[in-house]
Amino acid sequence: MISSRRTKDILLYKTYAELKAEAQRNFLGFLWWVIEPILFMLVFYFVFGKLLGRRPEAFIPFLLVGLVVWLWGQATIAQGAAAITANRGLLNQAFVPKALFPTVIFLKNTFKFLFALLMLLIFLVAYGFEASLAWLEAVPVLAIGGLFILGSAYLAAALTPFFPDLQVLIDNGLRVLFFISGIFYDIDTLNTSYKAVFQANPAAVLIDSLRAILLTGEHADWWRLSGVLVGALCIGGAGYAIMRVNESRYAKIAY
Repeated sequence: MISSRRTKDILLYKTYAELKAEAQRNFLGFLWWVIEPILFMLVFYFVFGKLLGRRPEAFIPFLLVGLVVWLWGQATIAQGAAAITANRGLLNQAFVPKALFPTVIFLKNTFKFLFALLMLLIFLVAYGFEASLAWLEAVPVLAIGGLFILGSAYLAAALTPFFPDLQVLIDNGLRVLFFISGIFYDIDTLNTSYKAVFQANPAAVLIDSLRAILLTGEHADWWRLSGVLVGALCIGGAGYAIMRVNESRYAKIAY
């Protein structure tokens, strides 16, 4: 068995190695973590702000808050589903807690998300929004969102080696969620009997709360966020438990 201290060292080293390897694949390296979110925002600003026009006031900031948060979760969950099978080469070489693999994916994408978030905040200030201490309320909101994303990655990573087709279902499920999470529209304005279902979507809850804090100066919806937190603990706990119970089985079924 590996001690908790050793596990932490492996986790940090592997996260660093993943980030370094990704950066070395491009000539500009780490600079892409700054350039990419800037280009991303400029593209959407040009398309939705200039080409299409006739958008509601502050639609571009509204859109970008949703997209930046969504991409963090989407990348982590999709990559997390393959986290154990993608490391099949390590499974028979040494014992490593399987939860380490999706955790590395989460840390890597969270690190990149923080760069995108910084660019987003700079964009909001340049757009005319006033930065204030009230924005700090976004920190616990993002912490809850991070727990839900990590928990989802845990469950996906735990089950995908047993059910490989789950990777396809997850990818397609994320595409559906993309359109029902209120990224391009305000769910509160929907005139549909499914409105309550849309509002219960954890991604929508997170995005709505961040928009309230950053764009309108309102407080997050902590009642709905508490539900997301409970869901995160349940999903993450289930995923972690499955990985712990099947630690020795993954090396046999991942091939």
